[in-house]
Amino acid sequence: MSRFTLPRDIYFGKGTLETLKTLKGKKAVVVVGGGSMKRFGFLDKVEAYLKEAGMEVKLIEGVEPDPSVETVMNGAAVMREFQPDWIVSIGGGSPIDAAKAMWIFYEYPEFTFEQAVVPFGLPELRQKAKFVAIPSTSGTATEVTAFSVITNYKEKIKYPLADFNLTPDVAIVDPDLAQTMPAKLVAHTGMDALTHAIEAYVATLRSSFSDPLAMEAIEMIKDNLLKSYEGDTEARDEMHIAQCLAGMAFSNALLGITHSMAHKTGAVFHIPHGCANAIFLPYVIDFNKKACGERYAKIAKRLGLDGNTQDELIDALTNMIKEMNKKMNIPLTMKEYGVTEEDFKANLDFISENAVADACTSSNPRAISVDEMKKVFEATFYGNKVEF
Repeated sequence: MSRFTLPRDIYFGKGTLETLKTLKGKKAVVVVGGGSMKRFGFLDKVEAYLKEAGMEVKLIEGVEPDPSVETVMNGAAVMREFQPDWIVSIGGGSPIDAAKAMWIFYEYPEFTFEQAVVPFGLPELRQKAKFVAIPSTSGTATEVTAFSVITNYKEKIKYPLADFNLTPDVAIVDPDLAQTMPAKLVAHTGMDALTHAIEAYVATLRSSFSDPLAMEAIEMIKDNLLKSYEGDTEARDEMHIAQCLAGMAFSNALLGITHSMAHKTGAVFHIPHGCANAIFLPYVIDFNKKACGERYAKIAKRLGLDGNTQDELIDALTNMIKEMNKKMNIPLTMKEYGVTEEDFKANLDFISENAVADACTSSNPRAISVDEMKKVFEATFYGNKVEF
């Protein structure tokens, strides 16, 4: 039996932040990251709208990029004391992911993080609160997904929590928030979204429900990402929708080893998630094409790329991705990013073993061993084409 899960309500378009006025409840906790949402006035609007809905509001501020287990547990403790019936998170992927994880331990204080990382093993949520997600970046799409990525800094591992329980009840996709992103963030989040869409299109759980969402997202990103990076406001609005479509696709079709690799190198080498995906994606396509070459070729054809054979079309797709990276000042290799050869070799076994064990690896279209993962990582470090 297959399943396709989305938030109950997705509000999209300019001004949809006002939807918060319509929520029914007594208390809302708002989880937010750094200062950008406050600086641009969006946090004040969120508080005002929730209070207009008749709710008492408490803030949990300062969620760091790549949120930690400690941040999650501290936030859950605040929630247990305040007892909200709505959890509202606004910002990039980090505060929304953190809020999702806090939700687990708010409702189930005795549950452990070790239990939470078991894919699709969470107890039933919504016993105490419902969840609203409001993204300010155009990439992670965590506002519509069943995932949350939390970092255990002691172990140097990012853990993707995966369970349909984590899918928000309400997603508010207001493009006004995305207009505040600096160009570098536009680049990284946009390539994250492209990776979501392409991986969803070839993942083992892809379906007739996820394919149209993934393909539409890929087309929209190709048409709008570079213009968004250059500051085009209409393109930014389109990217905010495109990344959400990609999220709907991958939340149900799942992902692949591009994300497995990004999770593990992000925690060790501190490569931003979207940047890591952008670097790894062309190499992973070359590895996976033995299992799903026709799917990648179909993407290339849909995008109007040149090629007479399947291999030529796939090369055109990987070249397009690399050209997009170049135009947005994203490195093409780990070495170019700044990872030293000494550090890379010292951590190669660790990142390879953990990438193979990552939850995203099981839905990759081609099975991969630890030795093969090492070879793919080596290709991404030195810039060699994957040909095995």
